[in-house]
Amino acid sequence: MSDTNGPRALLTHIRVWLIVFVVCLVLSGATAFPLVTELRLLDSALAGWASPVADLLPGLADWIHRVREGVAAADDQAPYLLYGTDWLAFAHLVIAVAFYGPYRDPVRNVWVVEFGMIACVGIIPLALICGPVRGIPFWWSVIDMSFGVIGILPLLRVRRMIKRLEALTPTAFRTSPA
Repeated sequence: MSDTNGPRALLTHIRVWLIVFVVCLVLSGATAFPLVTELRLLDSALAGWASPVADLLPGLADWIHRVREGVAAADDQAPYLLYGTDWLAFAHLVIAVAFYGPYRDPVRNVWVVEFGMIACVGIIPLALICGPVRGIPFWWSVIDMSFGVIGILPLLRVRRMIKRLEALTPTAFRTSPA
């Protein structure tokens, strides 16, 4: 009978949480590529089938419409500006790849998880400083900050599990390949 709290079970839980985190990171990044199309669809939805949401949150609908118009104007007049969102997407994908290290050897690569936690915390001052400078409504900055708060939760759990794994296992097991 296997121990459900043993090192192998802990390693499996760590890997599952890392996969969930990486999938969310990749999805978050991938959505930055088709920004013009996404905003057009979202704005159309808020004017159409999702109008109850727009009625409930008129500030959201107005903001999405304003952002759509701005991004569409940038795409028409200066498409090179959207290259910045391509790099944002690429950065998400590169960071996601870095999490292969903790997937393969969580104890040796716990620093990647800690780096991710620092990045999640860093979202808050970025949103609080750059949001007002760029004219972003405070409530939207709160939504942006929530990504850091939500993102750090699985990473905190993973870090705790990695520290437990480190205490439970001999070095030979910890460094074995995936």
